[in-house]
Amino acid sequence: MRLVIGDGLASEAMITFTSGTFLVAMVLLLNANNFQIGLLAGLPTITNVFQLLSIWLVRRFNNRRAVTVVCSLLARTPLLIIGLLILFFKNIPVETIIFILFFHYFFGSVAGPCWNAWMKDLVPEKQLGVYFSRRTSYTQLLNIVLGLATAFIVDYTRNHRITAELNVYACLFIAGGIAGISSALFLSATPEPLGKVTTGNILTILQRPLRDHNFRRLLVFNSAWVFALNIATPFFVVFMMKRLGLSISYIIGFTIISQLCSILTVRMWGRFADRFSNKTIIAICAPLYILVLLGWCYVGIYTREYLNLLLLLVIHAGTGISNAGINLSLTNISLKLSPAEESVVYLSTKNIITALFSFIAPLIGGYLADYFSTRTLSVDAQWKGPHWQKVIHLLSLHEFTFLFLIAAGLAFVAVELLVNVKETGEVAKNVVRRMIRSNIKSNLREYFLIGQIIDLHDAFRQLIRKRVPGRKQKEVAEDVNSIS
Repeated sequence: MRLVIGDGLASEAMITFTSGTFLVAMVLLLNANNFQIGLLAGLPTITNVFQLLSIWLVRRFNNRRAVTVVCSLLARTPLLIIGLLILFFKNIPVETIIFILFFHYFFGSVAGPCWNAWMKDLVPEKQLGVYFSRRTSYTQLLNIVLGLATAFIVDYTRNHRITAELNVYACLFIAGGIAGISSALFLSATPEPLGKVTTGNILTILQRPLRDHNFRRLLVFNSAWVFALNIATPFFVVFMMKRLGLSISYIIGFTIISQLCSILTVRMWGRFADRFSNKTIIAICAPLYILVLLGWCYVGIYTREYLNLLLLLVIHAGTGISNAGINLSLTNISLKLSPAEESVVYLSTKNIITALFSFIAPLIGGYLADYFSTRTLSVDAQWKGPHWQKVIHLLSLHEFTFLFLIAAGLAFVAVELLVNVKETGEVAKNVVRRMIRSNIKSNLREYFLIGQIIDLHDAFRQLIRKRVPGRKQKEVAEDVNSIS
């Protein structure tokens, strides 16, 4: 399990250097359009349809470690090729980068289900939440350090014209390829519990998860959720760079704030997911993320720059807190609802189906961004007085904020589908909210000033109960909660 954490750290270094903000910034330098950016965002998911090959390999060799390690090595080599091509040939076409990255994501997708099934047998089920939340906090902390350092290097190099900015991105891809190969070496030393091999026709096998009513409901929710998110998510960085004109350092800084909030909360979500249920955590975090999507619609409407930056700060903090619970719980609930002897089949089917929606969404998002690029919509409030008139912009929609509003609406619909999913140990989300609030309070009491405020708040609640005669205790408690 320590070796798997080492694999996670090396993989995170690879992801930091070769995806996200740095990948988008590099292809924008190469004059990529919105559709190409959407295609790049969809590549990691559409290649999941090739996970059928993963099932065949596991059935053929019954060695998940060998399949994972070999495919991981093949997946990291294209990153080295891209770095060397950019370093020596400079302005290569964006289409070439997309073509090479296809093989990076293809082999990574084949390795994915084998790794997931391997981890399901390696990590005890009762420790899934705690272990993977700890692993995630470590990888995100590394992402923060590397992301911040790399952003400063990119901006410093560009501002002082030490070398071409593309050369920096080329070196990042080479470093990412080396880190990715290191993660495969960690996995090669990790033991693998003996797995059970499924038998029968492969098409018949793939139908088993679809005949599982509860797992099928999870697939419906997961597909709707990733579709809603991927319409907008790939364009957050593009929006900040092109519409707001923010530098790489600013964007990485906000990303780090998001990751810090994720690190501070992911272990809490892991504990509560193990204690109650993953579904309950999703039901709490998903509405918060919908609010975050709506918040993006208001970025840029203020004339004072510090207000836009403050709003971005709040948005990224909310993103980190909500995504920490959603991503952890979605992974764990998929593992939990997959039978041990058929986990590769179940997880592959889930990844293949959600991949189609994840791939289509950013393509539609890129098309819609281009479509709305010549259209704007403003919602204003106007006040008139005897000698004055004031107009306040309540909402301003353009090509990107249209996407964010559409994504929020679709995410709201997706959350309603979660109700149909059944999970062992499920607890009402209101109970978990009270437990989380109590947990946070007990931690905050360690700080004297905040502890005094909480004590005064509790005393106020007791006073209200005593001062309201002739009321049922339950009604009084509801009123007190509303006041609080």
